Amino acid sequence: MAKDTERIEQEIEAARERLAGTLDEIAVRADPQRIAEGTKQLALAKVNEPKVKYTLIGVGVLAVGALLFKILR
Repeated sequence: MAKDTERIEQEIEAARERLAGTLDEIAVRADPQRIAEGTKQLALAKVNEPKVKYTLIGVGVLAVGALLFKILR
């Protein structure tokens, strides 16, 4: 009977340690600063792709041109 109690206590302790590890991992993954930094890096990588970058430059040039056209007209 004592061995069963010890075995159960060992299993409970092992489960607690696994749960603590899982909670630590969740805390790291759910860190808002980490998520924001990852999102920022993804956005910068996307903007630096040539087709996106040059499209944005083209749109900016067109917007400035349209604005100048309205002002100087």
